[in-house]
Amino acid sequence: MRWFASMGAVLIVGALAGGGLATAATPDPASEAPQQVADKQSAPVVDVELIIAVDVSYSMDLDELAVQREGYAQAIVSKDFLQALKAGPNAKISITYFEWSSSSDQKIVIPWQVIDGPESADAVANEIMNTPVRRGSRTSISGAIYFAMALFDQDPHRGLRRVIDISGDGPNNSGAPVTPARDEALSQGIVINGLPIMVKPPTYSTMDIDNLDWYYEDCVIGGPGSFVVPIKGREKFKEAIRAKLIQEVAGRMPASSVVRVADKQPRVSCLIGEQIWQDRWGR
Repeated sequence: MRWFASMGAVLIVGALAGGGLATAATPDPASEAPQQVADKQSAPVVDVELIIAVDVSYSMDLDELAVQREGYAQAIVSKDFLQALKAGPNAKISITYFEWSSSSDQKIVIPWQVIDGPESADAVANEIMNTPVRRGSRTSISGAIYFAMALFDQDPHRGLRRVIDISGDGPNNSGAPVTPARDEALSQGIVINGLPIMVKPPTYSTMDIDNLDWYYEDCVIGGPGSFVVPIKGREKFKEAIRAKLIQEVAGRMPASSVVRVADKQPRVSCLIGEQIWQDRWGR
């Protein structure tokens, strides 16, 4: 695969770029014209519209960002992923990939593209790996969800399912609370799955928390068949990403799925990130 050769250059450019923020305005679904809605209903059908939302906050070190990039690129071109793709009723999906940190920092890396076989999968993997690595401040899962919801209106294809795939290594601490954003997405028939990254013990400086997987299960994900795949070791990073994408494309119910129950009491406060930020910074 061509994208492996570019990894060193990507890391160097990303490291030199430092913490420069790249922002993208969230599309406004209210501005969508009736004709656009009609066009969406008559659009070509894909098995799933998949949004990959990737955390690039400063708590993610450059090595983690590199492994995360490689994980998604390798998963998309893997034999198992392509087999799952082929098994779908339409044998194709539409996918977009964006990076996020604070509530005002989202950057689209891969605009909506169709994957329908090895060639298109390889093109997406190359584009992921050839984009310079960057980092941003704060962690706004809610901002990522709101941004992702609006992106579905821009997809020229109509999916049998709509899925937001969120990876991150900490709780929401910027922007709106996460649960209203999650609930709004679920009300639109969108499924949210989570990839909580737990490869480092929580520290004061990173604002990570214990039991991040519980936080994702109780506060972030939702919808029929929604699930969390926690990553608790660097060596498991790529395999976890691959397994997660295969489940999302195949539409299979995971062996130990977690579906949010509305009246369930969260095991971790859904405002823990905001509380930690307030305690430390007073704002």
